[in-house]
Amino acid sequence: MPHPRPLWLILAPVIFLLLWSGGYTVAKIGLQYAPPLTLLLLRFGFVVLIMAVLFVVLRPPLPQTRAGWLHLAIVGVLIQTVYFGFSYIGFVNGIAAGTLALIMSLQPIVVALIAPRWTGERIGWRQWGGLALALLGTAVVIVARLDIGPAPVLGFVFATLALAGIVMGSLWEKRFGRQHHPVTANLVGYSAGLVCLLPFVAALGLGHVSWTAPFIWSLGYLVIGNSVIAVGLLLAMIRAGEVSKVSAQLFLVPPVAAVMAWYVLGEHMPVLAWLGLVLAGLGVFIATRKSRPPL
Repeated sequence: MPHPRPLWLILAPVIFLLLWSGGYTVAKIGLQYAPPLTLLLLRFGFVVLIMAVLFVVLRPPLPQTRAGWLHLAIVGVLIQTVYFGFSYIGFVNGIAAGTLALIMSLQPIVVALIAPRWTGERIGWRQWGGLALALLGTAVVIVARLDIGPAPVLGFVFATLALAGIVMGSLWEKRFGRQHHPVTANLVGYSAGLVCLLPFVAALGLGHVSWTAPFIWSLGYLVIGNSVIAVGLLLAMIRAGEVSKVSAQLFLVPPVAAVMAWYVLGEHMPVLAWLGLVLAGLGVFIATRKSRPPL
């Protein structure tokens, strides 16, 4: 008889979905009290501190080659500095939390389309059809939100750069990534992101931070909820063979993030925009769904 799955693994997809989706709204709250780069600096600094403590306690193996160190660092810079950096800057330039979550949900499709030239993987008509449907849904959301106010063009530019960062980081990991202990990977990745962030903070200055209760709460959520628990659950699900469930989460993130942003931040979503979210989510689901093996 197969062993029953542990309770934490059964609950992991739901917990991951809520924590990851909530990160968009919580980041917008934190940015009301600190500039984007300063918030990132604090977030990365605390994550590195936590990972350093875990590293001392657990003593996980380190990369054995210079190339291993370099690949971990490059992925860290692309995802931590570029993805999160431009996402936060996009927030302060007017892009809605639900809209950014929707744009970021296109990442696995874009990776799948670029992968044939990058890693030699093949894609089929389903991926192309899913991409077309996801792009249509995204366009519907953007057009529907024009009824609320003018499109934050600069916000969309930064969101696109953020998408490019996480796509490039994913492709680099696909081609050059090796199996590393999650504590080691996170410690090196966040450290590289933090180091890369420092010159920009030095040039632009830290800016003013209002150490209010909402800011401290949001920073704690981003550090513990997003960077430690959510990423830890993600890696644990992948290691446990739950990759299909991880992919299925992607098409649920934008609507959950939009609902949270509506409830907490008052970000209004027209009815047509909800239809666009459904179309985009369906497109992501179609493009990332695994084919059934032949009987």
